[in-house]
Amino acid sequence: MEKQYETCKNCEENFEEGFEFCPHCGQKAKDELTIGVLFYNTISNYFSFDARFFKSFFPLLFKPGYLASRFIEGKRLLYLHPAQLYLFISVVFFFLLTTTVVRDQVQEIDTALKKTLDKPLVSENLKIKTQQALDSVKLDSILLPLKEEGIVGINEEQVKALDSLIKTNAKNGKNIKPTFDFDTKKVDSLIAINASNEAIFKAMGMNDDAGSIKRKFFEQSLKFYKQRNGGQILQAAYDAIPISLFILLPIFALILKLLFYRRGAYSHHLVFSFYFFSYLFTVFSLILIVNYFWDVPDWIDFLLVVSTYFYLFIAIKRFYKHGWFLSFFKSGLASFVYLIIVIPIAVAIISFVGFLSY
Repeated sequence: MEKQYETCKNCEENFEEGFEFCPHCGQKAKDELTIGVLFYNTISNYFSFDARFFKSFFPLLFKPGYLASRFIEGKRLLYLHPAQLYLFISVVFFFLLTTTVVRDQVQEIDTALKKTLDKPLVSENLKIKTQQALDSVKLDSILLPLKEEGIVGINEEQVKALDSLIKTNAKNGKNIKPTFDFDTKKVDSLIAINASNEAIFKAMGMNDDAGSIKRKFFEQSLKFYKQRNGGQILQAAYDAIPISLFILLPIFALILKLLFYRRGAYSHHLVFSFYFFSYLFTVFSLILIVNYFWDVPDWIDFLLVVSTYFYLFIAIKRFYKHGWFLSFFKSGLASFVYLIIVIPIAVAIISFVGFLSY
């Protein structure tokens, strides 16, 4: 009986009929493209969403340090790769964060900012009453008796000059700048006549020899002043967080390397960090999901966040095989350095980058 052959649609190699998969490239022989197959392949290819995910997910939650230990031991096909697990969970977390928190915060900030900037904090009526009150006050009646007592060293001419200066500044409104440290009326008039940015920048206080960074700062300040969209700065800062974590996570691994310099190569600490951050994002994702449907008391959310430190403590003990006290001390030290030094610097940089890029 003559053998029947078929051609693989992927690699175009011939093979005998009866094979479920192509022996040359591994693609399924008769793989009809359905919606289910399409989405399964997409998720599987980009996130490895298969049985290994479920084998990894529950140990990640309930066995601190277990996955990192197994991966270092060589069990690298049974569980999801640490970088893949981190990527999948971080994408889910930032999607939830954007849809449940960031969007509302951006809208609230924009609305509040526009109300604040469009409505003067000091009304004209209040300015008039303040001026009348200042006119009724004679500084010489207050300061000259203090001079006679020797409390202040000021003569009568200086008192009159001071009185005139204060009241003149009050009339001109120079002391009423609740929001921006420049002459807003002048800037508004320049914007109204479509003046060049250079003229507006000078009115805002930019020097002629300003560098590129300072000039960019004035450009963003003018954009912010025109649009009143402070929420977009927050949005840009949130958008920069996922990218910054690719720097912050290796820094956390470096801290662990310094604390446990005899416990393996830097790559070992990086594996531990991938799994730990995956756990953090899982907990934060669960908090967002639960709070979206139910109004959970803040103290419960606080306890869940605090519990991540004890997870780190147990994970360090199991992974690095130290005693209880030493593990507690080093996990506390790593957390302190990361939260008190690294994170604040990162937040400042992210905020600055968010302002310059929004």
